[in-house]
Amino acid sequence: MSDFFSDFWSNYVALATLGSILLCALLLWVVARSSAPSGSDNTTGHVWDEDLREANNPMPRWWIGLFVITIVFGLAYLVAYPGLGSYKGELAWSTADEYAKDQARAKRELEPVYAAYAAMPAERVAGEPAAMAIGERLFLNNCAQCHGSDARGSKGFPNLADSDWLHGGMPDKIKESITGGRTGVMPPMAAAVGTPEDVKNVANYVLSLSGSPHDSVRAGLGKSKFSACAACHGIGGVGNPAMGAPNLADKVWLHGYGQEAIISIINTGRTNQMPAQQGRLTEAQIHVLASYVWGLSNKAVVTP
Repeated sequence: MSDFFSDFWSNYVALATLGSILLCALLLWVVARSSAPSGSDNTTGHVWDEDLREANNPMPRWWIGLFVITIVFGLAYLVAYPGLGSYKGELAWSTADEYAKDQARAKRELEPVYAAYAAMPAERVAGEPAAMAIGERLFLNNCAQCHGSDARGSKGFPNLADSDWLHGGMPDKIKESITGGRTGVMPPMAAAVGTPEDVKNVANYVLSLSGSPHDSVRAGLGKSKFSACAACHGIGGVGNPAMGAPNLADKVWLHGYGQEAIISIINTGRTNQMPAQQGRLTEAQIHVLASYVWGLSNKAVVTP
């Protein structure tokens, strides 16, 4: 209800809720006081299937008692808990507070488990089967939605199981990426490169850097125009981990492969964002998760 800009809907819900309970109480009172006309045999005169007659017996007292208890309980609940629009209830209970308490309790219970790995380097943690089982669960719950359950990514989402890293693949860099997130921006570069033909030439030059199929004549023409791109990707297109600029000289294509895909990227640019996990995961959880991710593409140090 806090999402609305006025109290109208809050008041509407409160009145509708209280009105429903009051109508139930009124219905009970009316039914309890009224009685259908009956004959000498205590029936209403309605007959079905020739001999099935409706008796005019009062409602059982236990049923009336339960109905009254239900109404009283409903009113008491609405006083104690939120249910009347924006009214928070005397106990001020909320699902957000309940969730926070559950998270705090889980954190206390898991602290001893993570404490064993907190002081260990990531290379050692990656060699602990129990830690990797925890890391896998953390990955599936927090990372697999983008990078896939096998961590091999998809178009626009990096593969974490190979040795190609935009920001560096050492454990501290992986931990840095998980903690603070990353935002990668490549601006549209068509104007800086030149004409549409120049863009096509640069695309073929980029393809030539990794030995991919390309037009060698266009690649030769595009080499000089690539200087507009070298500021980030470096001379020869080898990338710059400090900026998160991809290596264009390998055969890893994050946003698609081929001349048309590269032309599209030069013309329109690309923006990728990885959300920060700080605040969602504890420092110890991030350490185990980073160790798990590092271990996907590196040989762990097994504890003897």
